[in-house]
Amino acid sequence: MSGDTQKHVLAISTLYPNDSNPRFGTFVARSLEALAKRGDWKVTVINPIGLPPITVGRYRALAQLPAVAIEGGVTVHRPHFTLVPKIGARMNAAAIARASLPLIRQIHSNDPVDIIDAEFFYPDGPAAATIGEKLGIPVSIKARGSDISLWSSKDYGKAQILDAADKAAGMLAVSENLASDMAALGMDRDKITVHYTGLDRDRFRPLGNVSLRPTLAKQLGFELPGDAPLFVTVGALIERKGQELVLRAMANIPGSRLIIVGKGEDEAKLRSVTRELKLTDRVHFAGSLDHDVMPVILSAADIMVLPTASEGLANAWVEALACGTPCITCNVGGAQELFNIPEAGRLVPRDVTRITKAMDDILTDPPAPSDVIKAVERFSWENNGAELAAHFERLTSG
Repeated sequence: MSGDTQKHVLAISTLYPNDSNPRFGTFVARSLEALAKRGDWKVTVINPIGLPPITVGRYRALAQLPAVAIEGGVTVHRPHFTLVPKIGARMNAAAIARASLPLIRQIHSNDPVDIIDAEFFYPDGPAAATIGEKLGIPVSIKARGSDISLWSSKDYGKAQILDAADKAAGMLAVSENLASDMAALGMDRDKITVHYTGLDRDRFRPLGNVSLRPTLAKQLGFELPGDAPLFVTVGALIERKGQELVLRAMANIPGSRLIIVGKGEDEAKLRSVTRELKLTDRVHFAGSLDHDVMPVILSAADIMVLPTASEGLANAWVEALACGTPCITCNVGGAQELFNIPEAGRLVPRDVTRITKAMDDILTDPPAPSDVIKAVERFSWENNGAELAAHFERLTSG
């Protein structure tokens, strides 16, 4: 598409992959890259980097990231804002707006921006709403789950979220369920469009290779007997995701193995539980993994287990199902919109006995991978990009 007909979206996203943390918000990058690849929208990303007054530890690497880079066909700017760890959350949106406004004003002056896109409702949404109001640019805000459930539970978060929703020209939600939750908070349901996540269908597919487990065992340095039930859980290592419940449930399945994918504050506790249950030789903490490894793990596993307490529509669900691997999870967020065929798995309470029974049931009568993948037939990054383009077009065509 020619430059004079190409529109310009400026996306603000606090979660975005970088050299220091390449798995951080990859789903945001893939969505915006899919939009840019279409050619009808130019995409510029503002990835604000929060830094405390003294940059030590992990913040030092963040401070050294380049201020601007071309990544996946998208220009990414990384302005710094002052972050007060643990106690400064109420101030983050305002800090992001102050730090980003001069840069965005300059970008807008050189290449007029048609719409500002906030990729999370908090703190991205209120920051985008402030900037859009100052520059006279319409704003779209996307809700993904915890950005609504967590931050709306705090008085300051709810106030800022609802003010941003009121100022936004339109909003996106990753599931129908989340859109209903947003409306229940007081947002205008007519301004909300459901926008499901995408999927790399070339990467996430059933691999069906008989040598998959030996190859994976060698790669991970973890014993994986061919006849052992293999479970995987994918997500940040935090209480909400329920990895401890998975550990206690798999302990009831003789000889089973578990691969835990992810990093987070609960890792020490989960390792302690693993030792307590005498599972150290049956559980592998894989940390954060490259997306090229994930399809191998998911295809090799019998079941992906994620007894999460809250979710919008988890990317881990979609990717596991695309690999033909049934899931055990909870009836939260958009789960019912995805688990709408029995082959997809089981929705259970956060209860070890119920999780164990679901594991046993699926192991006893496993669905064919070709049937499991039917649950995610509509998911692709191409569809995601097309729907995002249509949403932005509606908000800017007036």
